[in-house]
Amino acid sequence: MTRILLIEDEPEMAKLVAGNIAKGGFLVDRAGSCEEARLSLEVARYGLVLLDRRLPDGDGLSLLAVVRARQPGTPVILLTALDQLDDKVHGLDAGADDYLTKPFFNDELMARIRAALRRPGAEPAAAQMCGRLRFDPGSREAWIDGQPLAFKRRELLVLEALIRRAGRVVQRDALIDAVYGMDDEVQPKALDSHVSRLRKRLTELEAGVVIHPVRNVGYLMRQA
Repeated sequence: MTRILLIEDEPEMAKLVAGNIAKGGFLVDRAGSCEEARLSLEVARYGLVLLDRRLPDGDGLSLLAVVRARQPGTPVILLTALDQLDDKVHGLDAGADDYLTKPFFNDELMARIRAALRRPGAEPAAAQMCGRLRFDPGSREAWIDGQPLAFKRRELLVLEALIRRAGRVVQRDALIDAVYGMDDEVQPKALDSHVSRLRKRLTELEAGVVIHPVRNVGYLMRQA
């Protein structure tokens, strides 16, 4: 699932935008300064960056070069109250892929995010198969024998992480990174609960897959 980095220093604005993006099916990490954003770009891989221009420790445009150097090809959308034409041109010329002026409607932001992720040259991820189960990373949908399945968001994230590495053990830390954003509070048994519910559902659906716990390591999905 696509992980998005939201770089915004206003806490209420960041919370609102992050919540709306998460409802759209994305994982969201938040950074409130240039320094926090640099650290985030060092430890995680992002499918898209939302970047505020005015940050407490500098102009957000200074981060464009950092994104391009560390994560080439990652689209960047500027979110800013600066609405003069020169500001927009400057931001786009500096390397941003798109520009959205505050205040904005959530529907427009989500549309621009989807458009940026569909940019020309991006290779669609191949569908993943295991047993009778098929998962499409692009649409984040799952099927059994052509019948669409409905999963809760966290369970779908677990499914995606496991089916991408079907036949191999996925370590707990990797699963946690795939299922939760940096700002999420992860309860000790939360991951196990998501996996348990997913495993029960796949068994009921006769998906032809099994999920094995690997003690003190993680989980393994394989064909039954």
